[in-house]
Amino acid sequence: MNAPLQGHAASTQSTAQPLLAVDNVSLEYRTPERVVRATHQVSFEIDPADRYVLLGPSGCGKSTLLKSIAGFIKPCEGEIRLLGQRVEQPGPDRIVVFQEFDQLPPWKTVKQNVMFPLLASKTLKRREAEARALHYLDKVGLSAFADVYPHTLSGGMKARVAIARALAMQPKILLMDEPFAALDALTRRKMQEELLRLWEEVRFTLLFVTHSIEEALVLGNRILLLSPHPGRVRAEIHSHQYDLHSLGGTEFQASARRIHRLLFDEAPEAERELGFADIRIAY
Repeated sequence: MNAPLQGHAASTQSTAQPLLAVDNVSLEYRTPERVVRATHQVSFEIDPADRYVLLGPSGCGKSTLLKSIAGFIKPCEGEIRLLGQRVEQPGPDRIVVFQEFDQLPPWKTVKQNVMFPLLASKTLKRREAEARALHYLDKVGLSAFADVYPHTLSGGMKARVAIARALAMQPKILLMDEPFAALDALTRRKMQEELLRLWEEVRFTLLFVTHSIEEALVLGNRILLLSPHPGRVRAEIHSHQYDLHSLGGTEFQASARRIHRLLFDEAPEAERELGFADIRIAY
């Protein structure tokens, strides 16, 4: 499949500025006992049509970072810019798809769920909102289920509704926070295939959070590795050579082992021996 190579080419074309810039961002949250630093001086840039993955162990602050990019959490240090404008609050230019798909209001049909944010934000009038909802339901293969209610859908189908609802808003960047983690292995693989197919057709910009090395390698064209808590940038890897057909291959498995070492091995000499052709190490 050539889509990752094409997406990588699109992301590396010369542009005046990146779509999204995260500049030395540190994030903190409070517990009853103390203030906890979730991320420390994280920096990266995302270009249009990137499939950019934040990868790291549980507790490294990747979901907190995604929420900050969405505008829900203010950095205590550094700043986040979308097309050069500082992110201060949530907006329709950054839509989040979370892991839990039961956020779909059960009293609304599938079509009404996709239409809802378009109408609530006054982005479109009802007739145009219905047409756009049906368009994106067709993109995710759910046209036949437009008039059913969420409780009749499988977990994978609810995931596709959530993706259609997000893409219908036509955001500048789609933010996905471990969206397939709760699905069984077969459904998860199917959703990964669907996401890549949809990206190939629509070429949206994606920021995807996962703690699965294999998922990061097949879905991303660029991967940012975050160290264990607090999250710091360990490295950035270009992974456009892999896709779902690479799973189980010798080279793919070797890369997965190298990433694991890079995430958890403190020794700089071990990092230099990893063997990636296109890698930026951060110390």
